[in-house]
Amino acid sequence: MRIIVPMAGMGKRMRPHTLTTPKPVIPVAGKPIVQHLMEDIIRMCNQKVEEIAFVVGHFGEEAEKNLIKIAEDLGAKGSIHYQDVPLGTAHAILCAESALKGPVVVAFADTLFSADFKMDPNCDGVIWVKQIEDPRQFGVVKTSADATITDFVEKPQEYVSDLAIIGIYYLKDGEYLRSELQYLIDNDIKDKGEFQLTNALENMKAKGKILKAGKVDEWLDCGNKDATVYTNLRVLEMKYPKNHIASSAKINNSVIIPPCFIGDDVIIESSVVGPHVSIGKNTKVTNSILKNSIVRDHTQLIDAGIDNSLIGNYVHYHGQLKDLSIGDYSTES
Repeated sequence: MRIIVPMAGMGKRMRPHTLTTPKPVIPVAGKPIVQHLMEDIIRMCNQKVEEIAFVVGHFGEEAEKNLIKIAEDLGAKGSIHYQDVPLGTAHAILCAESALKGPVVVAFADTLFSADFKMDPNCDGVIWVKQIEDPRQFGVVKTSADATITDFVEKPQEYVSDLAIIGIYYLKDGEYLRSELQYLIDNDIKDKGEFQLTNALENMKAKGKILKAGKVDEWLDCGNKDATVYTNLRVLEMKYPKNHIASSAKINNSVIIPPCFIGDDVIIESSVVGPHVSIGKNTKVTNSILKNSIVRDHTQLIDAGIDNSLIGNYVHYHGQLKDLSIGDYSTES
C-alpha cells in the first residue's frame, strides 16, 4: 500500500506560524500533525506501507528532510513531489503520479480522526465521512442502506446530505485512479474552477466501481489556531491521558495536571502546567500558569498566564494572562 499526502497549501489561516513552518508539520501532543495522521492510517489499514508520497509547495530542505524521516520511522520510503500551482485536489494527487499504483490511501494533511473501521476487501474504495450540522463548505456523499455511495456533491449550498468527506480516501487500484484524474486534466473538467477528486470518484462510480462510506467517530480539524489547540486537547486525552514527560525534563516545585506532553530537556520551575498542554524540547517555563495550549521548542516563558494559546519556536515571553498566537522568534513583555 502507498499513502499520498497532499499538503501544498500555504496555511494562511494559521499565520504567523506557517510563515516558518508548514501547517502539517506543526506539532500537536508532541508530534507533527502529519505524523499523527500517518500513524493512525497505518494502524487502521493494517497493511504494509511501502511509500508515503508528500505533495508539497517549496517548503525548504529541512522540512522535506523531516517529512522523509517521518516516513522512514514508520517503515516506509518517503518521497517528495511538488505542486507549483494550486489547481485543485485531483491535480494535487496527480502530482504524485509515480505513487499511484496498487492500493492507495489519499490523506489530506490538515485533519486528524479517530475511527474503529476495517477495510472492506469486496469494494473498490472507501471514503471516510463524518455527520456534521452544516456541510456547505465540504464535499458530501449520499449513501444507500449498506453504506455504498450513490452521489458525490461538492460544497452543496442546499441540503443534499450531512455526511461530509473528511479528506481521507482508500482506493484499491491506484492506476485506475490515476487514469481518471488524468482524464479530468486532459478534458479540462473543473468544478468551482478547480480539478476535483470528487469528479474522478463520481466517474469511477458511474463505471460500476463500488465505493463505500466509512464513518469516523471524531474528526479533528487543524485549519486555524483555535482548532489546532482543540485538536491538541483531544489527542492528549486519547494518547497521553496520564501525561508524557520526557526523562530528560526537569520539573522543580511545579504541578503537572494531566493530560500533558512535556518534551526533551524541558525545564519547568515554580509553575502549574495543564491540563491539555504540550511543551516542545528545550523550552523553559518559570513562575507561570499554562493550560490548554501548545508551546513549541526553544522557548522561554516567565511570569506567564496562558490559556488557549499556540506559542512558536524561540519565543521569549514575559507577561500576563492572555489568549495568544505568537509566531517563531518573537519577544514579548
